[in-house]
Amino acid sequence: MAIGEWRRGPTIGRGSTATVSAAVASPSGLVFAVKSADLCFSAPLQREQAILSSLRRHPNVVSCLGFDVAAGVYNLFLEYAPLGSLYDRIAARGGSLEEQEIRSYAGDLLHGLAHLHAASVAHCDVKTRNVLLWPEGGAKLADFGCAQRTSGAAPSVAGTPMYMAPEAARGEEQGAPADVWALGCTVVEMATGRPPWPDIADPIAALHRAGFTENVPECPGWLSPDARDFVANCLRRDARERWTAEQLLRHPFVSKTTCSPENTSPPADQVWVSPKSTLEQGMWDSQEEEEEDEEHHSDSPRERLRRLAGGVSQAINWETDGNWITVRSNENESAAATAEADLIASEHSFDSIRSEVPANRNDPFAGESMNQTVEQTHSPFLQICCASIMFFILSKKQKNVIIFLQEIIKKVTPFPRSNQLFCQ
Repeated sequence: MAIGEWRRGPTIGRGSTATVSAAVASPSGLVFAVKSADLCFSAPLQREQAILSSLRRHPNVVSCLGFDVAAGVYNLFLEYAPLGSLYDRIAARGGSLEEQEIRSYAGDLLHGLAHLHAASVAHCDVKTRNVLLWPEGGAKLADFGCAQRTSGAAPSVAGTPMYMAPEAARGEEQGAPADVWALGCTVVEMATGRPPWPDIADPIAALHRAGFTENVPECPGWLSPDARDFVANCLRRDARERWTAEQLLRHPFVSKTTCSPENTSPPADQVWVSPKSTLEQGMWDSQEEEEEDEEHHSDSPRERLRRLAGGVSQAINWETDGNWITVRSNENESAAATAEADLIASEHSFDSIRSEVPANRNDPFAGESMNQTVEQTHSPFLQICCASIMFFILSKKQKNVIIFLQEIIKKVTPFPRSNQLFCQ
């Protein structure tokens, strides 16, 4: 698929030689990711493009959308993952995932690895940071900078030492079995929130532990017997005894469920279409058909993306991070964002508002002042006030009620109030 004209957005990741940015194509509105590197350092990107372009499209492998070279920079166009990486997901869930979610992601990765291995390709760097997630609940293998073909000449050793199989750590070979070992390490990390060798920080020590000892990464005991058996078959030290991706797909741990992980999709009131769906025109057509009976046709995801990249985007400088807008579908968050924007745009800043409040002001929401407020609420003075208000109301003397309320406010308010203070 040809990208044509496109605009670079904010930086969303950095590697040793490449930078990853969000981007949007014009005028289609397709949101995608672009990996960029100086042409003299672009060999990994060119290898990644060659391998991805040779593969059939697969739902568990990130798709390549093309490339270009401009001003001495090599740009590789890839699918954009709006939910970030599996590493981000683990951190967001407090450091570990539930077994149902682990099972779902492990199944997705196995399908992707089986597809690669059938095409004689080894990923060579499977880890949580190289697995991207989509709102539909799917996971995809990404970052093929270390990938290589397993047919023909013996492949070289590459990847992250912490996830390397014993044979790769010894520099012997790195093929499909090494990917399976790395998958086992990834499952352990999903369950524990820690790397496979949590007591090792030095890459050389990790290579020695994996390649020249009998140790294997420890699987947490809280996982089910099926899960622990699955990991054990991934982490067999002898590559010849290690299960293949095809065999693991028939393992009870992943074969007994096809559901998406719990809570991966957004709530019903926050449903939105993943930018991935812009790759499929049929998706947009079906979306439009479903919305024919709805009241607001112009607020569809397609129209929003087109407005971003179309005429209104001509006034936006996509080269700076500040021009991206975070869209919140949650009403509470939207209201908070609107209030914050109004406050910033107002004549008086937050600091000037604070300067108008006396330094000795008692905050009614602080500990001691809160107690004082409670005591005042139950004081005889206020009881008399309430009785007086009732008397004025019963006697239909509304003017007296207003005057009396003003006097009460002066009595119980320790500082002058203004509209600005209420905005705070």
